[in-house]
Amino acid sequence: MCGLAAELRFDGGRADIDAVRRMTTCMQDRGPDGGGLWDGGWAVLGHRRLSVIDRTDRAAQPMESGVQDVAMVFNGCVYNHRELRGELAADYPFRTTSDSEVILAAYARWGERFVDHLVGMFAVVIVDRDRHRVVIARDRLGVKPLYFAEVEGGLRIASTLPALLAGGDVDTALDPVALHHYFSWHSIVPAPRTLLRGVQKLPAATVRTIDTTGTTEDRLFWSPAYERDPARAHWSDRDWEDAIEESLRTAVRRRLVADVPVGVLLSGGLDSSLLVAMLADEAGGTTGTYSIGFDGAGGEDGDEFAWSDLVADRFATDHTRIHVPATDLPAALVDSVGAMPEPMATQDVAAFHLLSQRVAETERVVQSGQGADEVFAGYAYHRPAMDVRRGGALAAFTGAFVDPAASARTLLAPGALPATDVSHLLLQEHLGAPGAETALDAVLRLDTHLLMVDDPVKRVDSMTMASGLEARVPFLDQDLVALVAACPPALKTADGGKGVLKSIGRRLLPPEVVDRPKGSFPVPGVRNLDDDVVTVARDALLAPEARDRGLVRATAVDALLADPRRHRTRAGGTVLWLLAVLELWLQRQGIR
Repeated sequence: MCGLAAELRFDGGRADIDAVRRMTTCMQDRGPDGGGLWDGGWAVLGHRRLSVIDRTDRAAQPMESGVQDVAMVFNGCVYNHRELRGELAADYPFRTTSDSEVILAAYARWGERFVDHLVGMFAVVIVDRDRHRVVIARDRLGVKPLYFAEVEGGLRIASTLPALLAGGDVDTALDPVALHHYFSWHSIVPAPRTLLRGVQKLPAATVRTIDTTGTTEDRLFWSPAYERDPARAHWSDRDWEDAIEESLRTAVRRRLVADVPVGVLLSGGLDSSLLVAMLADEAGGTTGTYSIGFDGAGGEDGDEFAWSDLVADRFATDHTRIHVPATDLPAALVDSVGAMPEPMATQDVAAFHLLSQRVAETERVVQSGQGADEVFAGYAYHRPAMDVRRGGALAAFTGAFVDPAASARTLLAPGALPATDVSHLLLQEHLGAPGAETALDAVLRLDTHLLMVDDPVKRVDSMTMASGLEARVPFLDQDLVALVAACPPALKTADGGKGVLKSIGRRLLPPEVVDRPKGSFPVPGVRNLDDDVVTVARDALLAPEARDRGLVRATAVDALLADPRRHRTRAGGTVLWLLAVLELWLQRQGIR
């Protein structure tokens, strides 16, 4: 787990090693254990390391192949690296026990199809001087980020958008289409776009080959079918439950691969509690578990300690409670925005940031329950799609999830957004694509493979890595996701959502944890806009930089500040905070 950077030149010149050095320095928090550079003339690679597997210096990156003129930087973890090593050892002279070197050996054997053999989360940049090409790849669910920016005569690549800004020469004008997505989907901007016109993201499950002239070729290397499998047509509900439980256990077991202990971020909800229960069987020792809570606000409790304590006691974990008083929240919000690779207005981002800071004092690796709601139909906005025909997916999802673009037009300066509803067109394209049998299948595919990557996945990766903490997400295991995609939709929506997961939970967890009302990761001070939080928003939106930018109409700012809690998104957040996070992020990045 770490941060990577690269520059490629397509004009015959040498890559700028100083720019790559600036990018890697910017990512020191992601990789506090060391860094390195590799100069290949037209290509330069940079790396910051968080050592988790083979913590010796010989496993440092950038890493060169033992059999080819190939160099690589890699961010993530290959969970099946030991199995692959056994398969590849006859042809490759391994010098380390790292998963990084296994990627080089896999590339030597299979070329750009090496990704098909990896089980894990990864972002990879491989410079192949034998074949005069670069291969970049991102894992199947987009757990690990990969940003890129075109510069004169070449291309820069990094694990974070701010790192690309540190390299310099990036077009920082706002992208109107991305802004439309941001305001339509509660701050989600899916790949390949970002809010900046000059920066894009490699989509999940994509391998891109780039030659020395800059010509690119993309391949989508994984796309599970959201259709019923005839081979499983005879399965009973219990058969599905057993298969999914075993697949989740495998996912948890895979994510124990490390040369350091593995803890759990325990919210006290069904998803993280299941991880604790399964780890109790797999880990063979006491697991460290960590929960965070805040002061209540607006009549809403700010912690779920009663539930997390219940799970920690049942499975005898080494449990840590972290309480954040309301007086600490404003500074934490500003700090969390500074750690964001892109603006994220979800109310729990600050919670993840603070939790990660504390957990990183004692752990390097944790498991987290992100992704379960998207994969298992756990959200209320999934349910309308259960009651319509396949062609009704777009209307059902739009009515339950999307904030009308017309509302954003009243907030922003004229011309800030495209004239057409580009967000609706993108939803139409994805929801109407073949490979999804029912309307709910289409919605879950959209949520899991397009939107989730730039919402909870990006949130947990960026906030944990800002403290040098590696987060692993078993519910996004490739085999589990493919299995659940084929599961009958009624089993997922049963019991108010996540029905099949709740059935598994009743075998393993205290019944109170399974049957409690659905919770969240509560930060009520943000959701209910405490006065101190409103002050943070006011300071951002009335700052000189905001006035000079002129993105938000002054009359809209005045109206929102006069009644900050009135205008809400369909996700339950506030429009004021959506605007404030965007403006504060731009200011923290020095973008004018």
